[in-house]
Amino acid sequence: MMKFITEKFQPIVMLVVAIWIVEIVNFFLGHSLSKWGILPRSITGLIGIPLAPFIHAGFWHTVSNTIPIIILGGLTLASSEKRFWSSTIGAILFTGIFVWLFARSSYHVGASGLVFAYFGILMGRAFIERSIMSVIVAVVTVTLYGGLLWGVLPIRSFVSFESHLFGLIAGVVVVWFDNKIGKAQRG
Repeated sequence: MMKFITEKFQPIVMLVVAIWIVEIVNFFLGHSLSKWGILPRSITGLIGIPLAPFIHAGFWHTVSNTIPIIILGGLTLASSEKRFWSSTIGAILFTGIFVWLFARSSYHVGASGLVFAYFGILMGRAFIERSIMSVIVAVVTVTLYGGLLWGVLPIRSFVSFESHLFGLIAGVVVVWFDNKIGKAQRG
């Protein structure tokens, strides 16, 4: 049983371990890796598009993203590992690009954009695919994390609501593209 769980959830474990390794290194560097986050509309900020989800502003920031990544990422992984990775990579890139283009001029770091993207992916699958399983997963997601949606509002100046908002949008965009590509390949 334990072997099945570790094999099935290996992608999530790899993602979380990578985030925590970066956090430990960042801690010993005085959290100076934040300069590798997304700095909107700057050439140097482009490097943050793929890196920002792995860089956090501190221990509690990392903890607050770890649990939702495990749960929402695990629900995203339920469909297939290949689809999980394509969704994750697409979500990271779309979220990062949207943040780079439209967010406030400040460093944006953390995996919360990915958390919101997973939420958007799970909701998008229910709306676009309309399978029984995707609807059940969406109901579970809303039950567990429906309050997450408050995070898309600019409530706290030190929180990148833009990463949250654009992550949510990116998740839906990823599902839409996945659905369009899937239909084109089948049809």
